[in-house]
Amino acid sequence: MTAFFIGDVALDEYFTAERWPGLADKDFVDELPAECGGSIANAAVVHAALGGGTEFISLLNDSALSDRLVADLQANGVSTRHMLRQPGIPESRNLIFLVGGEHVVLTLRMGQQPMPLPPATMAALRRPGFLYTTLYRARRLQEAGGTLARAALLTDLRRHGRRTVFDLDVGGAAEADAAYLHGAEVVIFNQVGFRATFGHDDLARAEDWRRAHGIARLVRTMAEDGAEALDRGRTLRVPGHRVNVVDVTGAGDTFGAALTWGLGQGHGFGAALDFAVAAASRSVTRHGPRGGKAGVDQVRAWLAARG
Repeated sequence: MTAFFIGDVALDEYFTAERWPGLADKDFVDELPAECGGSIANAAVVHAALGGGTEFISLLNDSALSDRLVADLQANGVSTRHMLRQPGIPESRNLIFLVGGEHVVLTLRMGQQPMPLPPATMAALRRPGFLYTTLYRARRLQEAGGTLARAALLTDLRRHGRRTVFDLDVGGAAEADAAYLHGAEVVIFNQVGFRATFGHDDLARAEDWRRAHGIARLVRTMAEDGAEALDRGRTLRVPGHRVNVVDVTGAGDTFGAALTWGLGQGHGFGAALDFAVAAASRSVTRHGPRGGKAGVDQVRAWLAARG
């Protein structure tokens, strides 16, 4: 069963700093080697490393940097046969500052250009499997030469067995996004995104919202404290693993990819959630946006070594 990942791929330019300066302030930063990244691309690479069939779609310009990003995905076992290209749009880059064990990410605006999906891509998406994406990308999807677009397009794909996983990260969702989220298999928030959406930190109080929007599972990641979820009415909690943190970039992407992989393998939701927390915890002990890239045996061996 192939999973489609629709979202960003970018060159991640890394810098370290002793502190994060305020407005009208100045300070020095140290440059680290740049790496291919992008949140959804990171998730796709992790999913492929776990052995999942992985397709990736983004909208890139026709520059040498875009060629590099596509080639890197292919080298990591991710298919880019459905990639979209459009001359003249901005380069895809992220500026990532590592400060005090945390990270600050600044992303160049890529615009709101529609992402027209040609007939071959629509046909591939109209097969059973998972679709991992964001609201930012879902709002831009449309059927090339057809009438389907945005939420209606997702509804059509669901009718054909495509199960959607939304990574809402820090942005959360507004009521205007309900049509996109309706019927999703999984909606993932981190703590910031959950609070931005609901105005509180009580997972149980989100149960009515989950049910009203027809969402099967709602997940909140909690960094070193693991994750908790509403799974068709029951509450699950998986504690985190205490580790020496090297770089938290890509931890959420690793979590989402590992969860999607587990569900795609037919694992129970609780087992998939356990595995996702372990994969994400392992990922922060390594530098780089794709520190979570590992085979299933590597993740399980890391977990076993921790007792």
